[in-house]
This record gives sequence, C-alpha cells and structure tokens, in this order.
Amino acid sequence: MTQSNDPVLDVRDVPNPTKWLTLSIQHLFAMFGATVLVPFLVGLSPAVALVSSGLGTLAYLLITRGQIPAFLGSSFAFIQPIIIAKAAGGAEAAMLGSFLAGIVYGIVALLISKLGLKWLLRILPPIVVGPVIMVIGLGLAGTAVNMAMYENPGAQELVYSNTHFLVALATLAITIFCSIYLKGIFGLIPILAGIIGGYVIALFAGIVDLTGVKDAPLFQVPDFFIPYVTYTPNFSWGIAAAMVPVAIVTLSEHTGHQMVLSKVVGRNFVEKPGLHRSILGDGVATTIASFIGGPPNTTYGENIGVLAITKVFSVYVIGGAAILAIVFGFIGKITALISSIPSAVMGGVSLLLFGIIASNGLRMLIDNNIDLGNKRNLIISSVILVIGVGGAFVEITETLSLSGMALASIVGIFLNLVLPGREESERKQKSFEENKVA
Repeated sequence: MTQSNDPVLDVRDVPNPTKWLTLSIQHLFAMFGATVLVPFLVGLSPAVALVSSGLGTLAYLLITRGQIPAFLGSSFAFIQPIIIAKAAGGAEAAMLGSFLAGIVYGIVALLISKLGLKWLLRILPPIVVGPVIMVIGLGLAGTAVNMAMYENPGAQELVYSNTHFLVALATLAITIFCSIYLKGIFGLIPILAGIIGGYVIALFAGIVDLTGVKDAPLFQVPDFFIPYVTYTPNFSWGIAAAMVPVAIVTLSEHTGHQMVLSKVVGRNFVEKPGLHRSILGDGVATTIASFIGGPPNTTYGENIGVLAITKVFSVYVIGGAAILAIVFGFIGKITALISSIPSAVMGGVSLLLFGIIASNGLRMLIDNNIDLGNKRNLIISSVILVIGVGGAFVEITETLSLSGMALASIVGIFLNLVLPGREESERKQKSFEENKVA
C-alpha cells in the first residue's frame, strides 16, 4: 500500500550522524524506565536487561528485513511467572522458562505463515485476553504496594515506613503530572521522569545508598547468566507450565502493537513483511535474552508513541537506540546507579504502571464491543479474574502445577471453546480485518 503519512524520515531513510544520535537517544529514554524496572522487580540484572533489549531489537530488525521500526524491551507480562520460576528453581529456571516462551513464539510464527491468523484469534479472542491482561496487572498490585510501604519489601518481617511511603507517593505524583501535563516527547517518558524525580526526593530523605556508585568502575561487563557456562539447565514441566501460557497471551498484545504501528507509519506490517516475521522476531529476542540472563522482550508502546509524535520512522534510528542500550549495559556507573534506586521509588512508579496494565485489559473489552450483559461473556471474564487474582492452582504432580495467570488463561480458553454462543459472539466483535490498515 502507499504511504499515508508524511514522514520526516521514512523507514529506510538514513539520518545524518548528529541527528541520528539525537533521535536514537530519544528512543533510548522512552524505553529506559520500563526496561530497567522489570529486572529490578524480579531480581535480574538491569545491565543484562539493557544488553538483551538492544540485541533483541537488532535481531528483530534483521528478521523483519528492516521493514518494521519497532523497539523491544523487558516484558511486564512475565514478571509474576519469573518470580514463581525463580522461587521454584532459581534464575536458571526463569531462563529456561523464557527460552520455552521464545520457542512458542517461533512455533506460532510457523503456523501463521502456513495457516493464516484466524485460528489464533479463535483461541485467543478479546473476551479471554482482556481479563487475562487484567489479571497480570492486578496480580502484581500487592508487589507494588509492598515496595511502596515497607523498608525492605523482600524481608521476612515487613517494617512499615512513613518515609518510604511518602517517597513512593511523591514519585507517583511526579509520574502522573508528567503523563498528564507534559507534551511532546517529554509526555512519553513519564516513567523515566518519575524515577528521576523520586530518586532526587529519596536522596533528600536519606534512603539512597551511593556507596556502590562510588566504588563501581566506569566500564564493567554485566553479570551475564549463560547456560553451560555459569549454570547447567534442568528442564522442568512445572516451569514450562508457569511461563508458556504467558507467551500465548502476549501474542495477542504483539498483534495489537503491530496494528497500531501499521496505522502510525501508514503501512500494513501485518501483511508485509508479515505478522509471522514480527512474531518470530519477538520470539528470537526473548530467546536471546534467556541465553544471557535477561527478562523476555516485547515490542514497546512507548517507542511507538515516539514514532507517532516525531514522524521519524527510520529503522536506522531504532537500530542506533539498540546499540546505545547495549553500550549503556557495559557502563558500570550506570548499572550501579540503577541498583541504588530505592524500592520505594520503583514502588511508586509501579502503583501506576500495574494499574495501567489492568486498565488496558478492560480497554480491550471495550474496544472490541464485548457485552458483559451477555451471560457467556460474563461467565468467562468472571472466572478468569477470580482464578487469576485469587491465586488458584492445580497440583498435577509434586513438580508440576498450574497456578495464577497460567491456570486462568487455560480455563478461559477452554470456556470460550465449549460454552454455546461462540459464533454469535465473534460476529459482534470487531474482526481483525476491520482493525487492519486498509
């Protein structure tokens, strides 16, 4: 199709060096706050997350033939499953789960290339995916509150602190202010602005320890976590059950990002280079992350927002941001500075972020005209929410169990397939074809 927008730089345009660096830094800032927040929450290395984000983005650009200007960063959907996996078998279990999730992306990409997309949308309609996304956000609510209120949210005995809670609320206020009142590029980095503002307040409150920043070298190799080098992988069906269903759900989120990106740029990326290529790129990025100790990756809405405002669609700018992310991962001072951020600051940002995730699930139901007055839809969404948020689990064996979001996803898919009225429900929803760029 023809370009419908008037870009400052088109997808294959190469900017001059000065503009190139400036525009790439802009994208780096847009992804930075969220990308380092995920490893902070799950106990992985922020430096490795930056490196895996950069490598994953470069792999994505290569697989999509340099036709889709998308940046990949740490996925919030995998926070709870990674925490579960680490509790069951340490970081090596979380990396195994991430690897398996990446493989699922590859299998789905292959099936889409052979069979088309309708089969996937039948398994994962909005009435299933929307409530599951809500579960992702609501399931993390307790984590955000604990980080905001307690001196050490990871301690066995939690100690309430007014100072920490006030710092968290101040961070939240700054993030909301930037999101609502700042315009242009600055309005796209409220997370980063909130973390910076909260960090300054935490410094004055005396809850920041800068010893690590002073002692850190300027350049430092990140703490990569590499299979058969730093650990020996050990397959577990339990880990697979905790992580793989998340990949199935995030495929719908990926499809949504591709449709939004297509409308922003004015090209149908779902058809060319094809959704199977973008999904494969996402899966390869997640697999790369699992090989070096980073969290799973996903395309970032923040960077799509940057594209929409600047109308700079160049994949070279995205590639430049990816290289900068890799370089930042090797700067020891930056890694130490990230590690010195108090949990109260991250908790304050998370109070908003996790709520937004849940609200996005609700938005999916609204955007797709889901009628909760319909008993079928009401039953499916209600069961998913209670099982997911309530933490229900099924213990299959001593080492294999389905719990939380994984169990909620499977039950939701099952109910959607067996309850009567599915055909009528699908006709009333917006079809995928209606959402694509013409």
